[in-house]
Amino acid sequence: MAGNDWVNSYLEAILDVGPGLDDAKSSLLLRERGRFSPTRYFVEEVITRYDETDLHRSWVRAAATARSPEERNTRLENMCWRIWNLARKKKQLEGEEAQRISKWRLERERGRREATEDMSEDLSEGEKGDTVGDLSAHSDSNRGGKMRRISSVDAMENWASQQKDKKFYIVLISLHGLIRGENMELGRDSDTGGQVKYVVELARALGSMPGVYRVDLLTRQVSAPDVDWSYGEPTEMLNPINSENSKDEHGESSGAYIIRIPFGPKDKYIPKENLWPHIPEFVDGALNHIIQMSKALGEQIGAGQPVWPVAIHGHYADAGDSAALLSGALNVPMVFTGHSLGRDKLEQLLKQGRQSREEINTTYKIMRRIEAEELTLDASEIVITSTRQEIESQWRLYDGFDPILERKLRARIKRGVSCHGRFMPRMVVIPPGMEFHHIIPHDGDADGEGERHDDSSTSPDPPIWSEIMRFFTNPRKPMILALARADPKKNITTLVKAFGECRPLRELANLTLIMGNRDDIDEMSSTNASVLLSILKLIDRYDLYGHVAYPKHHKQSDVPDIYRLAAKTKGVFINPAFIEPFGLTLIEAAAYGLPIVATQNGGPVDIHRVLDNGLLVDPHDQQSIADALLKLVSDKQLWARCRQNGLKNIHLFSWPEHCKTYLSRITSCKPRQPQWQRSDAEFDNSDSDSPSDSLRDIQDISLNLKLSLDGDKTEGTGALDNALESDDRAAGGKIKEQNTVLTLSKGVLRGSPKAGQAEKEDNNSGAGKFPGFRKKKYVCVIAVDCDTTSEFTEIIEKVVEAAGKDRDPGSIGFILSTALAISEIHSLLISGGLSPSQFDAFICNSGGELYYPSSSSDDSPSGLPFVVDLDYRSHIEYRWGGECLRKTLVRWVSSFNEKKGAQTVTEDRSVSTNHCYAYKVKDLALTPPVKELRKLMRIQGLRCHVIYSQNGIRLNVIPVLASRSQALRYLYVRWGLNLSTAVVFVGESGDTDYEGLLGGLHRTVILKGVSCGARKLHANRNYSLEDVFPNDSPNMTQSEGCSQENIRASLSKLGILKR
Repeated sequence: MAGNDWVNSYLEAILDVGPGLDDAKSSLLLRERGRFSPTRYFVEEVITRYDETDLHRSWVRAAATARSPEERNTRLENMCWRIWNLARKKKQLEGEEAQRISKWRLERERGRREATEDMSEDLSEGEKGDTVGDLSAHSDSNRGGKMRRISSVDAMENWASQQKDKKFYIVLISLHGLIRGENMELGRDSDTGGQVKYVVELARALGSMPGVYRVDLLTRQVSAPDVDWSYGEPTEMLNPINSENSKDEHGESSGAYIIRIPFGPKDKYIPKENLWPHIPEFVDGALNHIIQMSKALGEQIGAGQPVWPVAIHGHYADAGDSAALLSGALNVPMVFTGHSLGRDKLEQLLKQGRQSREEINTTYKIMRRIEAEELTLDASEIVITSTRQEIESQWRLYDGFDPILERKLRARIKRGVSCHGRFMPRMVVIPPGMEFHHIIPHDGDADGEGERHDDSSTSPDPPIWSEIMRFFTNPRKPMILALARADPKKNITTLVKAFGECRPLRELANLTLIMGNRDDIDEMSSTNASVLLSILKLIDRYDLYGHVAYPKHHKQSDVPDIYRLAAKTKGVFINPAFIEPFGLTLIEAAAYGLPIVATQNGGPVDIHRVLDNGLLVDPHDQQSIADALLKLVSDKQLWARCRQNGLKNIHLFSWPEHCKTYLSRITSCKPRQPQWQRSDAEFDNSDSDSPSDSLRDIQDISLNLKLSLDGDKTEGTGALDNALESDDRAAGGKIKEQNTVLTLSKGVLRGSPKAGQAEKEDNNSGAGKFPGFRKKKYVCVIAVDCDTTSEFTEIIEKVVEAAGKDRDPGSIGFILSTALAISEIHSLLISGGLSPSQFDAFICNSGGELYYPSSSSDDSPSGLPFVVDLDYRSHIEYRWGGECLRKTLVRWVSSFNEKKGAQTVTEDRSVSTNHCYAYKVKDLALTPPVKELRKLMRIQGLRCHVIYSQNGIRLNVIPVLASRSQALRYLYVRWGLNLSTAVVFVGESGDTDYEGLLGGLHRTVILKGVSCGARKLHANRNYSLEDVFPNDSPNMTQSEGCSQENIRASLSKLGILKR
């Protein structure tokens, strides 16, 4: 921001205008007798430190263009009106936000109380006292206390020897910005900053650790004319940090790599706010890479079995959203690091009072970002933070994380007591690391001999030194160094003011501002340009020429030399940001022997506590900043002590230290990789190309497919459900679950007199043991959410006829994807004259169940020709609250109906299943929107998806890993369904899970005029559907209608059919 500099001109105008404060008859806002008192108005309204950059610019123009005092006074009066309106708007927004926060706190307290009542066991002592520990919410470990740090070379070697036989595969994801291993363009734009440096160095460091075989850093492939060609390379190997100490054993695919996945506009570099519509496309591309890499690693180190990632780690909200989907599709543990959080940013922007919540969301897509962060809390095993402050001040703002409830759940897990279906991710503080082996602090700095020794040095000075020192009249004075973007939140203007107004400091020191790279100020973003112009004006005002350096360009490789120059001059590093999530530059500066002055808000507090190498200041207190800097540059003993403390303790922030703690955390997560056994050979050895190779002919019970009609509770089903709904997650729980499924399968074979006959018929018929998705040229997924059942049946018939016309019957597959239960689907097919055998799979209950057709209905308890995929049920079981969730829903329904005085919402047991609780809704207008229901569940630690379907007359509650879009990815992982050959048919709108069906590698046909009535389901969303709609995707087309001709024309546009 420009600051309040313009107030000086304002005061001058006040002196010109009069009257003074003693004129009691003057009106504050209106002309009274032709007079207006800007003086009184200024004192009573403006002097409240209200600041507005646009207002400042307006006043500058007014002062410059006014031809007379009268004209300037008129302009001044107009500005006062603007100030009044802005101030009133700010107060209104503050009031609305205060009411929202108060309501949220009441809801959280009520949710916490209800959760505690459900968990009725007396664990008061454990719940009060358990504030530290090493328990993951799904970990078997009972270890307590903080993780031991590696304090010596011997300890590191000891730990390395224990890990050397392990071969972990780790996937990191960071989507936005420009990422490469060398010559990173940090500061090029707001998306290419500290996070880019962090994830590259983390990947490189992990790749050098014992026990880690491969690390993939997934990001976006950018082949745009305005960026370097290197960002378009699909793969880049990251050279080890220290090749001398790297792992002895190397394999064909070992090491750390940047993998660039193409998604979004191919020839454009777009900001992170515009990436949201393209996230599904990235997920599908990344899923393909991970599966192929897992198979390749299996051949190299896994004895032929796929080596799945030990964890998928998302960085920032966009990558967290992607990691949640990938983790769910592969069923591997997820880890998340926020870097910066949306709710915190939203609060800061609202406090400024310049924009309403709606305006902020339009600019930053902030609500989509916040929902992604909530989803990461639903799916993550571990959330890694840099500081405790991030947990206590930022994550606690989210519905999905309650520190108090988290401690209660952790205490119960530690004591082996049921958590009643409630889950919280484990928050772990692991400060970012640095590599220090190449850093050699200047030997002479501590004793004052540095300058004398340098005069005789034969090595030339780095070029960046001369580029900085050319600004100074006396370059030998101590250098105060600030390294930050020209961003308002970095608070550089306050630093320049503190330096300019403190004469002793100006006489003792120089100031160097490294504010990214720029060619022309006019080409910078308006915000950054405004900050830079303000700094230049301050330099001019205080006549700081010869005292302040602000070079236009520097390379990333120059940064170490900049730190060295500051240390050589016995300088100080300063980070005056209003709030700093961590402060990696403070650690870098300490490694080069620089004492620090840092903001007291955020991560620097934790860094200072460890390093004890400087002073903390209030970033809003200009005098405090000046005093701290003056104290360090003038007191040589204090400077030397801070320098030595930093160098002595810096190893605590090394990358090996970080990675050891990191690996110990993520490897403590329970493995959840796919447990089914299959091989490519079994797929490839199937000779038949007939339709009998499709899923509709599966009879092999060893696939864990059980003949049943969902909802019919057999004894075996109950045993399975009890096993799967166990939320204690005790040791051996997964093995018990697998044994239960195996026993159930054998029981079905023994208990059914025709099961053996069916198996025999299957063996004799020559039908494929595995599904034939890989042999399908295309698969049509009918996911239209129609307003009526008859319309749905009609569209199914048209799609089947249009897609299958003039083609080999075995080359096209069909999948129904709907919110209906399997019994309703069967009735629908019969009424339309369709056979289940015409379809390859049925995604039912909004993705809560997955069925395949059977060639015989004799083995089904209800006589219906379907088999349920038990592997899918197990797949989506993660964090499913089961019966405990149902009890919470029953309580909510009862309370809601009591408030409304009518049975507005009632449970529909006829279509409910063990993984989908269905409710009838009589009046959608009276029921809360999806966002409120999800908030209600998250506040109590219950993880699930809530979906309004069938034009708002049904509410489905399903597991957090289940959805119609995720079911398609499951079919890819499980059976090899090629997503790029899938064509998804949807209407113009649909159920509240509609957005998940739109993007991805699959093609999408939007049937014009269909499902228009479902738009009302999206009327009260957290974010607009347009924010996530991939309008420019070449994989999407809209039909002119829903006739067979229209459908065939759309398929031709997508290249499915020949014109």
